[in-house]
Amino acid sequence: MFNTTNSKVLLLCLACFFMISTAAAQKFKVIAFYTAKNDQAHISFVHEANKWFPLMAKKYNFGYDSTSNWSNLNAKFLANYKVVIFLDTRPEDKDQRAAFEQYMKNGGGWLGFHFSAFALNKSEFNQDWDWYHNEFLGSGQYGSNTWRPTSAVLKVEDRSHPATKGLPATFKSQPNEWYRWEKDLTKNPDIKILASIDPVSFPLGTGPKQHEIWYSGYYPVVWTNKNYKMIYMNMGHNDIDYEHGTNKDLSHTLNNPKEEKLIINSVLWLGAGKKLVSN
Repeated sequence: MFNTTNSKVLLLCLACFFMISTAAAQKFKVIAFYTAKNDQAHISFVHEANKWFPLMAKKYNFGYDSTSNWSNLNAKFLANYKVVIFLDTRPEDKDQRAAFEQYMKNGGGWLGFHFSAFALNKSEFNQDWDWYHNEFLGSGQYGSNTWRPTSAVLKVEDRSHPATKGLPATFKSQPNEWYRWEKDLTKNPDIKILASIDPVSFPLGTGPKQHEIWYSGYYPVVWTNKNYKMIYMNMGHNDIDYEHGTNKDLSHTLNNPKEEKLIINSVLWLGAGKKLVSN
């Protein structure tokens, strides 16, 4: 006779089998760190990303967790993950920074968006982390930005890289606040630029301040450091209705098939380096 106790045991076994099978099916695990306190445009992107990434994780068979607890940036916690994402900010604590540097030097993967590379002396985010900004990212301090957030045509500089496989030579991005950097990445032999602003985008920005409109120049927006398994993307700043005081979203970053493909290809390369998004 199949009693209630046996039924509970069977259900428990099935649940354990399902969890083990699910974990085994996942190719790798991703952990996204975020702060979501600096600028509504960045907060909007964080919320958007934390809804979108779990859907992509299910579709492409990787695990996705997120946390705003930066104290989790330690060796024991990171050992559970193959890829770390910085959705908006960077760690400020010296022990967290040391743990992240060691994680990357040990072969971990990293994807950073927009504000995660920001540093400017005499600001809330001083350039006080040389390894991260000068060696790892290679960009140094923030230089300037365009305004308002506007779409740009992006030129794919290397279509053979796993992150850009299957992308066209150029594609139009979602609206974004574009950054210029202190250092010239083209002169850094460790940096491989994957995408830049195509000149057809100029003038880029609408002002009202003239210095926030770009009329010419070369601006990398996606790159990798050959010494690490990493990719930085300047995207991650949604357009927000500041002028009318509503703070409503006027655009989203993850609403563009080409941009989404770039992101997913990057995550899959960082985590496994094999499977790419199909055309």
